[in-house]
Amino acid sequence: MKTVRQITVLGSTGSIGESTLDVIARHPDRFQAFALTANNNTEKMLAQCQRFQPRYAVMLDDHSAQQLAKFVRSAGLSTEVLSGIESLETVASLPEVDAVMAAIVGAAGILPTFAAARSGKLVLLANKETLVMAGRIFMDLVKQNNATLLPIDSEHNAIYQSLPHCFDGHLATVGVSRILLTASGGPFRCAPIDSLDAVTPEQACAHPNWDMGQKISVDSATMMNKGLEVIEAHWLFNASPENIQVVIHPQSVIHSMVAYVDGSVIAQLGNPDMRTPIAHAMGYPDRIDSGVSALDMFKVAHLDFEQPDFKRFPCLRLAYQALNSGGNMPAVLNAANEVAVESFLNRRMPFTAIPRMIEHVMETIHSEEIVTLEDVLRTDACARDQARQWLVNSH
Repeated sequence: MKTVRQITVLGSTGSIGESTLDVIARHPDRFQAFALTANNNTEKMLAQCQRFQPRYAVMLDDHSAQQLAKFVRSAGLSTEVLSGIESLETVASLPEVDAVMAAIVGAAGILPTFAAARSGKLVLLANKETLVMAGRIFMDLVKQNNATLLPIDSEHNAIYQSLPHCFDGHLATVGVSRILLTASGGPFRCAPIDSLDAVTPEQACAHPNWDMGQKISVDSATMMNKGLEVIEAHWLFNASPENIQVVIHPQSVIHSMVAYVDGSVIAQLGNPDMRTPIAHAMGYPDRIDSGVSALDMFKVAHLDFEQPDFKRFPCLRLAYQALNSGGNMPAVLNAANEVAVESFLNRRMPFTAIPRMIEHVMETIHSEEIVTLEDVLRTDACARDQARQWLVNSH
């Protein structure tokens, strides 16, 4: 008899979390939501608790947890409400949990994702920052604790699907020459460069193909999203920076490709819907229904490809620079970017200041090795301080 897999969804009220719950709802014989977590969206979390009746609901914000607990009691639900970062780590590592969807955006997702890996869970990784900031430490942790790591980003999931099943972490031994990471180019791919200074948060968040949260949408507009994915790909597939090539593909139908030494290029295609990679990882090695409509090749009609321009997308250049520098630089890049995006969304600086802030912070902080998670968190805090100081000084 097939057992029902107990899932903890870290970041259940975000777009990835909601897509994960949609897949869970389609397969009640396979999956059950064991724990759901969010920052402070009590209204959405209550609705999720009513529908999925998880054992635990965790709010990062204490006040939100108190509110939710009151709502849960009034609704007569048996869900236990917890709060704080330690509770996130707890529900990611409890013995009853089989798999953890790591979908908290930003550095806040690192500690519970580490807890899941330390507990030997199946980690469904949608949190970029875990690999960007602490790639070597996290990959070592996965290996040491016999955890299983499956990528959820549509691009890395596509690469995973396009690699041979015998892939053992060495691209050359399976005949891979390059990883081709596709990018839509975001909403400003064709906009005059001199018009970007006047871009509004609303324009930057209007992605042409994907429905994403604000932070990821802005990252897509600057192509920092793709830069972070280059760093992720380096750790996930043990690929050198020069063997990871970004390809702008406006239709977002090919989600990424793998080029082989014999001239073959294997790609994964599908409609732009995150439920496809989520269902692939959740059901692996089985294929399960994701709810995504079949790709209509006649409707697609043609596929375009372009080389990215570092003048238009300086954030992509900075990401490659951070990866090549190694050590603490990817963590510096990520922290400065988070402050920059937040400042732009709050209309405290223009769109074109995002890469300027990041570059300043990368030039200000000395390069050093990362040995422990504490090193990562200290670097993160230092880079944020420098970014905020730059913002104050620039006004």
